[in-house]
Amino acid sequence: MFPGMKGMNINPKMMEQAMKKMGMKQEEIPATEVIIKLADKEGKELVIAEPQVTKVNMMGQETYQIVGEAHERERSSEVAITEEDVKTVMEQVKVDKKTAQSALEKSKGDIAEAILTLQENE
Repeated sequence: MFPGMKGMNINPKMMEQAMKKMGMKQEEIPATEVIIKLADKEGKELVIAEPQVTKVNMMGQETYQIVGEAHERERSSEVAITEEDVKTVMEQVKVDKKTAQSALEKSKGDIAEAILTLQENE
């Protein structure tokens, strides 16, 4: 990380002070899993279980460092629809819970699409 310091053991406190002087702040993120949706492979995602995630802020620019063993898997087609989502659709379109839930399932959890679809069908 620093020129001329290859192979040297650095005191973590000294490293933290040096980073602070350069305007860098490092924070550990307590993550249990990191999922990256792959753009070039439709329906695939990269999963890193039990990762070590570090957020580094350097002069206002945030970057994330992820360390762990990754594997590729099919993207889940299940959509998490919360009670809050259902309530929002119910209130916006004045429909019952079952209708709102059904519209959200058809729109794959997209609240705006569910509302517009229900409004068109009125």
